[in-house]
Amino acid sequence: MDTGTHIVMGIALGGLATVDPVVQSDPALFQAVLVGTIVGSHAPDFDTIFKLKNNATYIRHHRGASHSIPAIILWGLLISGVIFLFVPDVSFLHLWLWTFLAVIIHVFVDLFNAYGTQAFRPFTNKWIALGFINTFDPYIFMLNVGLILAWLLGAHPGITWLIVYSVIVLYYIKRYLDKREIVKKIQENIPGTIEIATSPTLKQNYWRVAITTSDNFYVGTVENGHIEIVDEFTKIPLPDFPIMQKALTDKNVKSFLNFSPVYRWEVNEYDNYTEVRLIDLRYRSKEYYPFVAVVQIDRNLEIISSYTGWIFSEYKLQRKLYVEDNPI
Repeated sequence: MDTGTHIVMGIALGGLATVDPVVQSDPALFQAVLVGTIVGSHAPDFDTIFKLKNNATYIRHHRGASHSIPAIILWGLLISGVIFLFVPDVSFLHLWLWTFLAVIIHVFVDLFNAYGTQAFRPFTNKWIALGFINTFDPYIFMLNVGLILAWLLGAHPGITWLIVYSVIVLYYIKRYLDKREIVKKIQENIPGTIEIATSPTLKQNYWRVAITTSDNFYVGTVENGHIEIVDEFTKIPLPDFPIMQKALTDKNVKSFLNFSPVYRWEVNEYDNYTEVRLIDLRYRSKEYYPFVAVVQIDRNLEIISSYTGWIFSEYKLQRKLYVEDNPI
């Protein structure tokens, strides 16, 4: 989920913590728990700091190790431990339990969007992206905001939380059933379907899909149950020639391949260099594929410039490549 949703979920969880008699009876503990649930609800995304190094490092690590099983345990202990240093007279056990729960909820809800996480590391590095909740879902966000307002106005936090989160659970079930119906229709209409990547949008009845068969990739939309294929690409494995092998050594290309299971590639020749481009097919928007990896290689098989990330125009992509190669 997005940062705003994680934060409001943390505040809502802090309100729920007041049903704990130990938290309710100790104002200092409540304040510590509220800080813990807010920070814990955002902590796994602290890996955003990798952006300060470069995009390749950020993409390779975002929602990876920071969302893993060991990290979930460490985040809970670290955050509650730091808070406990400032309020050593409160119950560490209760502070840790509520903070730990906030971290767990963060990682859990991230499983349901198209980006996904590597939540089951170290047992597997597979990305888990269930793809039926948008990264920002206005319904989930507003329900949590309503829960916080009700709590501040004096509503019973436990009962209110139970009601609101029962609605959210029903909403998740509804979105899962929506996705299942879409997958069923695609399988019925496109023979030989191997994999279907779904990406919900802000519109409840509008989805993006990327479909993999043994021979082709299909990119489409689903609106009100109607499937429309907008692009079709022949599925061609990465070739084993020098330019491509060189491109595969680039850090940006490695990060892209670590994250993107459904992509196509192209090679373009220019006067002084060859460009290798990998294009993720899951995020088509306004006739453009914004998530790419691009590497430019000169005639001596030396990498001139490269980039991976989200770019919504060719002009901006070329500026990124120029800046990456010529930092100011």
